Amino acid sequence: AGTHLVGLNFYAGQLPGPDRGALSVPGEESERFRANVEVAADFAQSLDCTALNALYGNRVQGVDPAAQDALALENLTLAARAAHRVGATLLIEALNAPESPDCPIVSAPKAIEVVDAVNAATGLDNARFLMDLYHLARNGEDLEAVIDRYTPLTGHVQIADNPGRGAPGTGTLPLEDLLDRLHTNGYTGWTGLEYQPGNTPSADPFAWLPRP
Repeated sequence: AGTHLVGLNFYAGQLPGPDRGALSVPGEESERFRANVEVAADFAQSLDCTALNALYGNRVQGVDPAAQDALALENLTLAARAAHRVGATLLIEALNAPESPDCPIVSAPKAIEVVDAVNAATGLDNARFLMDLYHLARNGEDLEAVIDRYTPLTGHVQIADNPGRGAPGTGTLPLEDLLDRLHTNGYTGWTGLEYQPGNTPSADPFAWLPRP
């Protein structure tokens, strides 16, 4: 079919569903994440996929957040090394607080904090920010400021309009301007279309996409 896979998740628990990752969750979930790390890296290598996303996971009631963060850094270090082995980038994604209230990675600065910690722990400098403009908009962040500040640490971008998580043009985000700003700031990577297409069939579901 000529389809090129450009991104792959490590094990992240029940998706779609209540989970928001597994790597910071003690017990069986963390063990499943670890068991999946080398498998996912091998899949990525076989498909020439160079981006591996590691979703952080929810806070667990009764567990010390500091202990979860220590576990997360340990697991992310393993993931970064596996990604490095196959020539891939490790992605850290910021979700949004309204939809993921138990996930601690719900802002661009927090995601960058994790990226920096992983790079410091490994010395590999292959951890990068997954900039999802929909999630950041839902958090009320200044998207232009985020782009200007964090583009150099961004390894992948995803978009959906806000509100509604629909296709571009169904909400209020100036997505074309924001993508132009990313490119002006030096971003040359892929942009993933992570939106809900709606219930109305269309002869051209990508009619919104500017053509050269």
